[in-house]
Amino acid sequence: MSNWKTPSDLKYTKTDEWLKAEGDEALIGITDYAQEHLSDIVFVELPEVGSSYSTDQSIGVVESVKAAADIHLPAGGEVIAVNNELEDTPELLNQDPYDKGWIARIKLSDLAEIDNLMDAAAYTAHCEERE
Repeated sequence: MSNWKTPSDLKYTKTDEWLKAEGDEALIGITDYAQEHLSDIVFVELPEVGSSYSTDQSIGVVESVKAAADIHLPAGGEVIAVNNELEDTPELLNQDPYDKGWIARIKLSDLAEIDNLMDAAAYTAHCEERE
């Protein structure tokens, strides 16, 4: 069994992003599994507030000492806030990927898209298959 945290109140993508729906808005970020495999995160490129993206579109980049990875949007919408703390403290993604390490808040364009995402059990199984 894995040691990655996979909170049950979130939805997940195959590309290791999470989404926390709050009405017609959602917080998004990268998963504990993703930050562990990236290792020490040194830079985060955030999306621009006011930009709209469709599902799976890249909204930014996370760079670590080992690799760079695109951040994909789990569900389409408009970016209404970004976590500016990550510009000066990108390691928040390593330390607290589900709370202080959130990346963006979006206004969802279609709530039904959330139904296409994995729950915690399915995502955990997906991660274990890749180990």
